[in-house]
Amino acid sequence: MTAVRVAGVLLTAFFFGITFEGIGRKVTARIQKRYGPPWYQNFIDLFKTLTKHGWTHGWIFDFGVLMALGGVIATLSFVPLGNLVAFPGLDNFFVIVYLFTVGALGMAMGMVGTGNPWASIGVARALTLMLGYEVPYLITITSLLYFYRTSNITAIIQAQADGWNLFKFPIGALVAFISLQGMLGKEPFEAPIAPSEIASGPMVELSAKYMGLLMLMNSFMEFVEISLFVDFFLGGGTYFVFLLKYLIVWILAVMISSVLPRFRIEQAVAFYWTVPIILAFVQAFIVVNLK
Repeated sequence: MTAVRVAGVLLTAFFFGITFEGIGRKVTARIQKRYGPPWYQNFIDLFKTLTKHGWTHGWIFDFGVLMALGGVIATLSFVPLGNLVAFPGLDNFFVIVYLFTVGALGMAMGMVGTGNPWASIGVARALTLMLGYEVPYLITITSLLYFYRTSNITAIIQAQADGWNLFKFPIGALVAFISLQGMLGKEPFEAPIAPSEIASGPMVELSAKYMGLLMLMNSFMEFVEISLFVDFFLGGGTYFVFLLKYLIVWILAVMISSVLPRFRIEQAVAFYWTVPIILAFVQAFIVVNLK
């Protein structure tokens, strides 16, 4: 049964994650008064890249790409998709955070292994940005864990039966969503990619199957990040209700991204360490006093 549930989680993330990305491209195009590609274009791009022979930069590069994808797949397996839980009782927030770092480290190792300075700059920017958004995000989530006296995500979902945390802790939800925008790499926090500045940064040396694996990794990573927001603040829900909530959060993030310019990396970190971190401490103070 466990294998079936894991397969269900991974197939959901694969099909709906890539489908929603295609819908997001369509939404962005319409906001910018373009027609945009069809919603299934990302599937075409993914399968096309995976069928081509790419150029490697050595075993560190190859291992880094596989480590990044493997780390994200392992992380995704422990994330509840509403009432679809691959490992009941093991969907612990700290387990997810621990596994998530494996994918990030693999990505950094593989891309720096290319020797391209643009890739190194992109990785450095990504790690710097993480220092910005992770602090307010972790303060907010930790305050929720303290309030519910558990780090089990399913238990927190069930505790929202009488009302979502979005309404119980609106300040924390706002901080988490602002942090989510940075996790997704959406404007105004797109500095690690910045195609016009550093030629897409970490992806500059990727081609063919390596690009396809990174596209898959990125899709799974986005699925983890948005799923956690839906679970923590929107009460999870049944399978299809969860996917509907996911789509709404994703489209909102895409719409905001479509109309905002990009921060410089120092501006992004300075922003996260001012308004969001202050709001996160306010939320933590409120939670402590409620308890």
